Amino acid sequence: MSDILKKILAVKAEEVARARAQRDLISLRAEAQEQAHGANKPRGFTQVIRNKIAAGQAAVIAEIKKASPSKGVLREHFVPAEIAQNYAEHGAACLSVLTDEQFFQGAPAYLQEARAACNLPALRKDFMVDEYQVYQARAWGADCILLIAAALDLAQMRDLEACAHELGMDVLVEVHDGVELEQALQLTTPLVGINNRNLRTFEVSLDVTLGLLREIPADRIVVTESGILAPPDVQRMRAANVHTFLVGEAFMRAVNPGEELARLFT
Repeated sequence: MSDILKKILAVKAEEVARARAQRDLISLRAEAQEQAHGANKPRGFTQVIRNKIAAGQAAVIAEIKKASPSKGVLREHFVPAEIAQNYAEHGAACLSVLTDEQFFQGAPAYLQEARAACNLPALRKDFMVDEYQVYQARAWGADCILLIAAALDLAQMRDLEACAHELGMDVLVEVHDGVELEQALQLTTPLVGINNRNLRTFEVSLDVTLGLLREIPADRIVVTESGILAPPDVQRMRAANVHTFLVGEAFMRAVNPGEELARLFT
């Protein structure tokens, strides 16, 4: 595990402890369960992706991210609702919204604002270490959560996945290498994200996704993450039968994120 990931996970444990002190799990769980079946119920993150692929289109999970630890601030003019509408107008399948405050300058409100501004399902992009965060995600309106294999053991991932599924949410499990992939494939979720960024060196290579494809069963949906910067990158992935993309930085640095999405994927 990289030093930055260790630091982030330590902060997450502290955040969960503070949140639990402010609001007990029973109260939060009740709200999350109510949200799972009410007017704000999950929008079917995985199904929207399947529909895009079935229509012969790229399924783009478009990210709303103000900053990152490695790149600093990516977007000064940052209005999540405006960005979400822009993505929806230009063909995004789903949203990914950073809720981590300390490292990515995200916020729970950004997730709520983005999802309310359009009809796209949204991923809570954060470092999940505790079931409390899963209940938070649904209470805030998330349709999907992220599980990072580098940060969790298999038992933890199974527990968090089960919690998410009980609330009607989908799960995207993220891996960086074959060892993590072996663990991820023991979950039931079809969504397997392959992060092309090396967590130790921060170098990015699309070969990471391409190199792991042969180990992934046909019933899983591969989501390639990081390093999609130009149309040839998209073409290379689609030629390898990878049709789902999580893209953030390329969109956030563009004057018009939605137009950049259309430029890359049409």
